[in-house]
Amino acid sequence: MPDTAKIAIRASTQEHLEIEDIKDGIVLLKDGSSCLVLATTAINFGLLSEKEQEATIYAYAALLNSLNFTIQIVVRSARKDISSYLALLEERENKEERKLIKDQIVKYRQFIQETVQKNNVLDKKFYLIIPMSSLELGVAKSFKKNIGRQKSLPFNKDYIIQQAKINLYPKRDHLLRQLSRLGLKSSQLENQELIRLFFNVYNPESSGQPMAESSQYKTPLVKAAILPKEEAKTGIKEKPGENQPEESTIRKQINNLVKKNEPAVS
Repeated sequence: MPDTAKIAIRASTQEHLEIEDIKDGIVLLKDGSSCLVLATTAINFGLLSEKEQEATIYAYAALLNSLNFTIQIVVRSARKDISSYLALLEERENKEERKLIKDQIVKYRQFIQETVQKNNVLDKKFYLIIPMSSLELGVAKSFKKNIGRQKSLPFNKDYIIQQAKINLYPKRDHLLRQLSRLGLKSSQLENQELIRLFFNVYNPESSGQPMAESSQYKTPLVKAAILPKEEAKTGIKEKPGENQPEESTIRKQINNLVKKNEPAVS
């Protein structure tokens, strides 16, 4: 048996994700840093009058000048997801009893579906990310963690989330006020919305796939596979025949149980 076969097989997906967990609307990263995400609307600048354009530029300049912390602006283009709208039309179609109106709903639903598929309609989403570095939790321990390449968080998860709220919430409130001056509607993404966002980022072809509520998950992220106790200690997998009953023995036991429970034939 080669040495490579003796190495315990572990989940590799989690190794490539920087996200440790999502809790209370905070994205916790593996190095102890964290961030929150704001979703915001957009302005069609070209349709504004000259005075409105100047006012918008001045308001945006005031927003940038008021910042004493870093932010990240993300513009994400994705294929338009109309699955919920099509489901609504189909539900309305099933409830409609008048044949003429029902046929019109069917034609309209097919038209919308074909239009989106042929023209590849894209939907733009705008996000603002407010980060908090792990060094803000404690320089010495975070630096030791980064240098030593430890896989665990530098501090307790609940403590990091608590400090992230203290650090990020005032910045969030300030940014929301500045965005409202621009006429933009903004809100912080909660757990379910963050899970959906990252799921779509890593699975761009999965539009319309339903997801359960975040409360139904023990954790929203992929975790490493649990190995048997002996395998986890030694790193060596058990051989197929070890500590396991043979297939023939199992079959004999099943046959004996069946014979015992057979009704008597007179």
